[in-house]
Amino acid sequence: MAKDKHRHERERQERQSAEERAAMGAAAAAAELEAEEKAKETAKETAETASADSGAETAEDRQSSAAQAEIEALNDRLKRTLAEFENFRKRSEREKAQMFDLGAKSVLEKFLPVIDNFERSVAQVPESEDSGIKAYAEGMDMIYRQLLKNLKEAGVEAIDAKGKPFDPAYHNAVMHEDNEALGENVVSEELQKGYLYKDSVLRHSMVKVAN
Repeated sequence: MAKDKHRHERERQERQSAEERAAMGAAAAAAELEAEEKAKETAKETAETASADSGAETAEDRQSSAAQAEIEALNDRLKRTLAEFENFRKRSEREKAQMFDLGAKSVLEKFLPVIDNFERSVAQVPESEDSGIKAYAEGMDMIYRQLLKNLKEAGVEAIDAKGKPFDPAYHNAVMHEDNEALGENVVSEELQKGYLYKDSVLRHSMVKVAN
């Protein structure tokens, strides 16, 4: 009886030990499975975070590129606008200068007959010792010289014609003569003085030309 009791007790202990080992193995397997699941979730979360960061960087890069392109387009438009404005300014100044010159020529042309009359008057003053006539002649000469000086400051100069080759751009030939002392097509006499205004003809010289 005692032997049977001991045998049963040993068998019971062996069964209990086997059950404990099985339970411990199952717990270890469950813990390992749980750890593996957690590792998978962590890896998934890391991948999702990395993907989100990558997408955010890509969107930021696209936004930066678009902003840079817009800045370059605005700079190009600004440069074009400034160039157009500069061209407009230069064109306006040129047109204004042309209009001013046209108006100035129109006014200055009206003074030329006055100069012609002064020249005739000065040339016809007789030489005399009379103080009154001398004072009159000197006064006429002073006014004439002052008028020429003011016209020169305004850009008006007389055309040098006598003894020069005939040039239709500056001279108006109204008479011809045979003159062996001069070459052909040389201005032999100036009948009416011509004038320039800033290198453009204000009035052609009226001349006699040698054949």
